[in-house]
Amino acid sequence: MKSVLIFILSVCIASTSQILLKKSANQTKQNKWQEYFNKYVIIAYILLLISTLLTMIAYKNLNLSTGVVIESISYIIIAILSYFLFREKITKSKAIGIIMIVAGIIIASIG
Repeated sequence: MKSVLIFILSVCIASTSQILLKKSANQTKQNKWQEYFNKYVIIAYILLLISTLLTMIAYKNLNLSTGVVIESISYIIIAILSYFLFREKITKSKAIGIIMIVAGIIIASIG
């Protein structure tokens, strides 16, 4: 159970990292240096490193198939955060995709 919680934390951190990269991409920069070396990008890559390390720790006691199922939660987290932070619309096809991911997680957790 501890490994599952570590993996879920890892997924949340990785999702946050992707949101920070999107936030940076939406900003206008004066030059390429600022585009790739600003606070959002640096923090995002640090978070991504932390997420990777947590994932490695979690996989010591998890099956790969369990990890893949948990990792799919990131699609849901990113869709929700994008809706609230960037006002991105959740289209009908995105909503169906999210429902299918949730159904897959439920089916995988039962089996």
